[in-house]
Amino acid sequence: MEFVPWRRIAGWRCLSCGDCCKLYSVVINFYEWLRIVKSYGVECTASGVNRLFLGRRGDGACAFLGGSAGGAFLCQLQRMKPRACQIWPFKVLSRPDFGFAGEAEYFLGENRVFVYADPMCSGLRFGSPSVEFSNFTVREFVELAAGIRNHQVKSTSSLRFSMPPFRV
Repeated sequence: MEFVPWRRIAGWRCLSCGDCCKLYSVVINFYEWLRIVKSYGVECTASGVNRLFLGRRGDGACAFLGGSAGGAFLCQLQRMKPRACQIWPFKVLSRPDFGFAGEAEYFLGENRVFVYADPMCSGLRFGSPSVEFSNFTVREFVELAAGIRNHQVKSTSSLRFSMPPFRV
């Protein structure tokens, strides 16, 4: 898969399609695992040789993917959503691992990072970055990745309805 530098993206909006939760396994760190296990139990997670993951349902989707009558999907871990989920479909890296350094480069203060997007996300609009995307959305993803910010505004679905409580 070839990741796209952020300067080739006009904008992004979560469409609540749930594809990211259906197609990808989410690696979590120990502290994320601990919070989830305390709230939902160890059976909602999985482990590999040297990694921890969010659990998967029988249909392959993330155990925390919730649906609505309207066909939209939302994460039921909103208050403790893992960092990998918060910043998807973007990758924020310290090096230009996917090339196109000039188009991926982003400065947050004096810190230089490289921002790419997974083109599998249907919420991406390709083209020249809009002012909103450049100044607010990308900045929020970078701040989330750096741990400067925890609250999501631009980098999550704009659907505002409550999900039923998660049950195992």
